[in-house]
Amino acid sequence: GHLCRIQCYFFTYRTIYFFPPCQCPSATKISRRPPTHCSCKGALLKDFFKNDSGTVRRRQEEYRKHKARTSSSLDLLLVAPANSPLQYPIQGFTVVPLQRTLIPGLGVYAPDREIYKHDTMGNKGYLGYLFIYSCHVSHLTNRSGAILKLSLVASRGLLSVEEPGTDGLVEGDGGNQLDITALSASGLNALLGRVHYTSTVYRLRTGDLVHFLFEKHNVTFPVVIQQPSVPIIFDLGEDINSQVTITTKTFLRYLELNTLIYSIRQYYKTMKIIIADDSFDPIKVNGSDIEQYFMPPGQGWFAGRTLAVSQVTTKYFLWVDDDFYFTEQTQIEKLVEVMESMPELDMCVCTQVSAVVGRSGFSYRMTYEEGQEDEGGCLLRFRGPYKETVPGFPQCSLSNVVINFFLARTDSVRKVLFDPRLKRAAHSQFFVDAVGKLLIASCNHITVDHQSKRPGNEQYHSFRKQSENDENRLLYFFKNHFSCINLKAD
Repeated sequence: GHLCRIQCYFFTYRTIYFFPPCQCPSATKISRRPPTHCSCKGALLKDFFKNDSGTVRRRQEEYRKHKARTSSSLDLLLVAPANSPLQYPIQGFTVVPLQRTLIPGLGVYAPDREIYKHDTMGNKGYLGYLFIYSCHVSHLTNRSGAILKLSLVASRGLLSVEEPGTDGLVEGDGGNQLDITALSASGLNALLGRVHYTSTVYRLRTGDLVHFLFEKHNVTFPVVIQQPSVPIIFDLGEDINSQVTITTKTFLRYLELNTLIYSIRQYYKTMKIIIADDSFDPIKVNGSDIEQYFMPPGQGWFAGRTLAVSQVTTKYFLWVDDDFYFTEQTQIEKLVEVMESMPELDMCVCTQVSAVVGRSGFSYRMTYEEGQEDEGGCLLRFRGPYKETVPGFPQCSLSNVVINFFLARTDSVRKVLFDPRLKRAAHSQFFVDAVGKLLIASCNHITVDHQSKRPGNEQYHSFRKQSENDENRLLYFFKNHFSCINLKAD
């Protein structure tokens, strides 16, 4: 049979032990992660829709399409066999769709059988005999006169050998199964060094699993099929005004909005301010470097956010509510410094807000468990950030739910955006959609103030107090495919 190498260090007294060989695994193990149930002490969303068979059916069908769009063979768990004599790429082999690419690192390497035996030394007190039982795949070299044969099998690509020459025989060249025969290990490896893979599918990102078989050894390695993307790069310019745009949304609160703009201009004279306005009777806001976009009345907070962000041309934008107030401690430069120090960050947040809103140190983290496909996942929120800090900035910790004052990468947020179906109390929903997509840091070394609440403006408060529980519940159940959600932080 085919034996795998065993190295045994054995210490005894003037005694020799021989150990039986072990049987090598016959193939790489490929498995899918078993489905799991998730649970949380919160609202069981399915209970609200148990009598709505139409919604449940459409949800199942749309989730199936979502999985088809986002899943690939690269999600499978691969476990390599122990001490296989086969060499192959285990990570990083990426091909452009439909383009011929050399497979790097293919080879067959197995030593001859050798038994190294250290006999007794004759010294009565000597302990320690080292036995190394080295085994190999028989008939590897032509000293035994054997023919060496291997196969490569792909499912989403074609395999070919460039200039087979006289090193051996190649069968199935240009197909999805390639059989190579040689009379020597050197000839076999020479051919393996010229094997190419060409995908037969065009996808932005998918994958293939190639099976590599030699005698009783069968391993599997992944191929990433990916279309390279065009980079999106912003010019940071020379100063903060070319790096950041301030964005806000207003509705029936022009007094608060003008107070905010006044405070901004105390410290940032020429920074562009973009305003999304869905008031019933809009009023033009005057001032330089201000862009005010009028929307149909009452379109809502998230629709306004998306509109404002769509008009940003700088690398970063600062989101601020229209009733906040800048002070000398509201230093946007410090947030930019954090973002530039860690390119993986998508958002950096000020967590220190004046006590008027009672949210000093506002920061949360969320965890998401996928759960079973027919039920959906579970989302839970916890108070406080993660323990990991941003390198070089101990004041900043990773988080994923923050207050409405944040600096964000424009291109990152555009990939998530703000759901326009959410019109009023909809802060956390953006961060729910961003779980697993955006990396966020919470920082407490800058502050922003909140304007004092003013009496009156009953029209604004009547809209603000309207409930959207049913709408939010449907989005969580259908759009986010949740089974259970608990946003009451522990």
